[in-house]
Amino acid sequence: MFISAVVKNVSHDRLSFICPGCGFSHQVTIGQGDVPRWDWNHDYVRPTFNPSILVTWEEPSDNPAHFDDRTKDLHRICHSFVRDGLIQYLADCTHELAGQTVPLSRIGE
Repeated sequence: MFISAVVKNVSHDRLSFICPGCGFSHQVTIGQGDVPRWDWNHDYVRPTFNPSILVTWEEPSDNPAHFDDRTKDLHRICHSFVRDGLIQYLADCTHELAGQTVPLSRIGE
């Protein structure tokens, strides 16, 4: 039986996975270097990354009156630990999976 991966290589020192909470890819940098790096267990099916992964972004308001006002943008947070192929969302996440632990999505699903 073939078990598909949940992590893929983006470059020689970057990995990505699909975040079920956000619905888009998150990336981590591994190995040696100057920018922040994550430890990785080298498992593409049941990955573990250390430390936690914090992704932040701004989304424009969906109120038409605020489309051109960047001060009305919504600050979004996805903060998680990835352990043994599961993603544990911390309470500061702004999506519906905050506080939950779920399996990472398989690549291609």
